[in-house]
Amino acid sequence: MRAACLGAGALPVLTFPRPGLSWLAWFVLVPGLLLMRSAPAVGTAAKRGWWFGTGYLLAALYWTIPNIGPGLLLVAFVFGAMWTGWGAAARWLNPFAAIAVLPCIWVVIEFARSWPRLGGPWALLGASQWAHPAVLSLAALGGVWLISFVLVAVNTAIAVALMTPRRRLVPLGLALALMLVAPVVHAVRSAPPAERTFRVALVQPGVVHNPAARLTEGERITRGLPRVDLIVWGESSVGYDVASDTGVAARLNALAATTPILVNEDARDARGRISKSAILLRPDGSRERYVKTRLVPFGEYIPFRSAFGWLADISRAAGEDRVPGTGNVVMSPSPGGVAIGPLICFESAFPDLGREVTRRGAQVLVYQSATSTFQDSWAPSQHASLAAVRAAETGRPAVQAALTGVSVAFDAQGRRLGRLDTDRRGAAVVTLRTPAPGYRTPYDRLGDYVALLALAVAAGTALAAAARARPGRDRGPSRPGRHRP
Repeated sequence: MRAACLGAGALPVLTFPRPGLSWLAWFVLVPGLLLMRSAPAVGTAAKRGWWFGTGYLLAALYWTIPNIGPGLLLVAFVFGAMWTGWGAAARWLNPFAAIAVLPCIWVVIEFARSWPRLGGPWALLGASQWAHPAVLSLAALGGVWLISFVLVAVNTAIAVALMTPRRRLVPLGLALALMLVAPVVHAVRSAPPAERTFRVALVQPGVVHNPAARLTEGERITRGLPRVDLIVWGESSVGYDVASDTGVAARLNALAATTPILVNEDARDARGRISKSAILLRPDGSRERYVKTRLVPFGEYIPFRSAFGWLADISRAAGEDRVPGTGNVVMSPSPGGVAIGPLICFESAFPDLGREVTRRGAQVLVYQSATSTFQDSWAPSQHASLAAVRAAETGRPAVQAALTGVSVAFDAQGRRLGRLDTDRRGAAVVTLRTPAPGYRTPYDRLGDYVALLALAVAAGTALAAAARARPGRDRGPSRPGRHRP
């Protein structure tokens, strides 16, 4: 049964790139729900939920093995425990309560995973719908959390229909109604109003490990670009400390003599510290800097290094911790022009960061990335898809310049405008239509209200379960095939 739960938990990874079977997300959780519902006791269902969560994380994070090594097994098992409550509730709740409550518990799990100290929210179920602008319209209302809620509610309704054959039409009708919510919202909501156009070039030199050769290749591609409003290089595109290396600074200033360029510095500074920094160079010679705030666990720092530092000896985990920045900034490539919100790589996974730079006035979200360590995995495509979700949430175009691919651009509704895959070198030039700085989506204004409401429902359910519990007595129904999932 453990193997079955692990396998059921791994299935949702098929909904993300590269498999790209996003349509599976509407019923991919059903096997797991049926396994938990058929458990002989609530405690057993909770354990099955744990194994389900472990399988989910193992499949979703398999590409981190170069950085974590065998530590992935520990990470997946520990954080898989978050699904114990989901499993227990699937066994304990009555059918129609399950349709309302189980999506809330799932959203709470995802919301907890989005807390930076717990690693980060990779593979949120709602992000599987990145290629469907109609479904992404829900993100403008309630963020990725609302998409996840609807997906889990549909899955639960289908499971209820399978478990309650005498009342099958009601949950199936509810599932259909929930699936129609997104197209209706998409039809009635108007697109974000466009104030002006903004041309961006995304430079992708490919896998070039030598810093000098990488810089030279970036220069070569940049010199061949047409006239644009901003040139964006990928993460770690400059392996030198720009503040102290006058030769590199002069080369970059020459490139920026006519067009603003956003580069990314990954080097040890004069004090011996290493950070990832987005540096905007303007034709007037001025610069702005943003230092990456959310670092990649094990890739850029090792959580609780005193306990887990040994991972650096058996894998490519961070040999030393990089220094994080202190907060987000908004930059202006030209006076009075379009404002950009620079974010770096893993930061595209966090909904709050996109919303924060939007509130500060950013009209375009600009991500710089490098995934060469995971070049042959599903990670680059999954990473690129996150920009579409952030675009839909904030009502802002979003672009990602990836050093080794995937570089991509999306409009303010999450529709793809351009893409360079991992096997390409060169540049993608896109024209974006940007909203006024003051434009806000409901999600921009209201924030994570969906997740907070879900937390309230989940907490209430937990209190009700505790109040009804009796020592030595299982409150689950005796005939799981007749009742609820």
